Amino acid sequence: MPYIPEEQQRKAEQEAGRQREQRSRLLRVILLVVFSGMVIYSLIRLGGYGLDLLNSRKTSQELRDAWEATDIPEATAEAEGGTQNPTGTPEPAETATQAPANTAAPTEAPTPETDEKAAQAFGNRYPDNPKLKVSSRFQNLRKKSGYIMGWLKLDGVDEAVVQKDNTFFLNHDAMGNRNVNGAIFLDEGISLLDRPPCLLLYGHNMKTGAMFGNLKKFEQSGYAYKHRIITCDTLYEEGTFVVFAVGQISIVRGTARFADLYALTSLDEGVRQEALNSLIACDMTGSVTDVSAKDQLLLLITCTSDDDQRLVVAARRLREGEAEDNIQMKTLSRLTTP
Repeated sequence: MPYIPEEQQRKAEQEAGRQREQRSRLLRVILLVVFSGMVIYSLIRLGGYGLDLLNSRKTSQELRDAWEATDIPEATAEAEGGTQNPTGTPEPAETATQAPANTAAPTEAPTPETDEKAAQAFGNRYPDNPKLKVSSRFQNLRKKSGYIMGWLKLDGVDEAVVQKDNTFFLNHDAMGNRNVNGAIFLDEGISLLDRPPCLLLYGHNMKTGAMFGNLKKFEQSGYAYKHRIITCDTLYEEGTFVVFAVGQISIVRGTARFADLYALTSLDEGVRQEALNSLIACDMTGSVTDVSAKDQLLLLITCTSDDDQRLVVAARRLREGEAEDNIQMKTLSRLTTP
């Protein structure tokens, strides 16, 4: 057979074309497999989020039903055997799928002291509840979960408040079950055995509105005023609070808009007032509700799109003689001094 260069070249080009087509098909198959895997993974994740949301709502409703039950007789913390330990952190069982066990409470109120510390408004036993009597509602709740230390209610939130540490409830619900929605929890450093000057509550800013997902609505002054009343009951006393500031603060010391929220838990009134002034300076609602370091505070804290910032809704306890329709308003400067 005679040698024909054109024919050989044509065959070589055909072979090269077949190889390119094979590589192209293989690449398409690989991309299809990768894309399908990503879709399946996303669907699984979305399904997991959806299941977690359903479970979170189920847990919340179960606890609400227990909270609203009124046929449980009043009992003291000693009789139930379920309050905090001296550090202020409950000691439940470590198994996340089981309701945690309760710990024993003090059996006697402390002997009244006459020194300066005893005369302070905070850091001492509750004057109306020196033996730390626990209401029937919380007795009933703590049969569901020994983590529970309070109950929070405001527009869009009607949830148990729990306490263990500052990480566990980022991905566990109020009963200790693993859940991406987490729970609303009290800062681990705050003890309820004595009346604290400030309650720091944390919760996720969920897009579904779960937990603290609706707090961003308080950034609108009209909404903040309309929904200014918050109730937060703890094991040892009931509490009605009024919003006095809403703002995004920095958690990085030395930066603009930094506010030391932990300083608000200090027993030193001057330290609290300095931190309070920094917090008020971040207010974006123009609230005119009067507040001072002598007031017990409630802070609802959630994350923002900036990891170095937090959205804070700050409220103070209604004072003696105040009611929801006659709240004391500021008269001169909102930055008061002790």
